[in-house]
Amino acid sequence: MPNEQASSPLVLVVEDDDHIAQVLRFMLERQGYRVTHLADGRVASAHIAAAADMPALILMDVMLPYLDGFELVALVRARPDWHAVPILMLTAKHTERDTVRALDAGANDFVSKPFEPNALLARVRRLIQVQGT
Repeated sequence: MPNEQASSPLVLVVEDDDHIAQVLRFMLERQGYRVTHLADGRVASAHIAAAADMPALILMDVMLPYLDGFELVALVRARPDWHAVPILMLTAKHTERDTVRALDAGANDFVSKPFEPNALLARVRRLIQVQGT
């Protein structure tokens, strides 16, 4: 069993809303993913700089305390070994400008809150499969 868990893809969730973070963890773990949750931009920044375990996907909120999601995307993209990690951004903002800004910052995809769980999981699967090929 421990080897099976270690071989399952790791999803890094950066979300400051505890309820949403719990829902995401539940959804992802039911699909067999390992989840590391970080609750704010400062903790996420330190994790990105120091973590040895590269995630298969980063699922992050745009609006976070201390550093926002756009700043974190730049940190991920600046780390050579994490440069290609897929990033799926979540936000309560629904404007075209925000979508364009997220994609221009280096995110691979962008989902507005409230999200449809099955559609979000489909995007997660797609991004992880693309990275694995």
